[in-house]
Amino acid sequence: MKLIQIHYHFEYTEAIEAILDQQDIGNFVRYAMVEGRDRDGKHFGSKIFPGSSSVVQVQAPDDKVDGLLDDLTRFREAEASHRHLTALVLPVEKSL
Repeated sequence: MKLIQIHYHFEYTEAIEAILDQQDIGNFVRYAMVEGRDRDGKHFGSKIFPGSSSVVQVQAPDDKVDGLLDDLTRFREAEASHRHLTALVLPVEKSL
């Protein structure tokens, strides 16, 4: 089991959820609006910094990780506006 944390601009929520559905991953937690900074600077949801972000956390079986990362990579590379997406894979030692 792995914990995958996906960080992306919130306007792509439907696309990210579609990728999760395609990978048959139905359970996740989404933090709808978070503040942060990426390579282009701070994003606080204002007109000056319009790029509000979201985070999705997924507990995924080991056999789903590569397919999910492949789909996320394709999404990220499809358009310049998608390049802010990041994904982090962490081992899950115990889960309830």
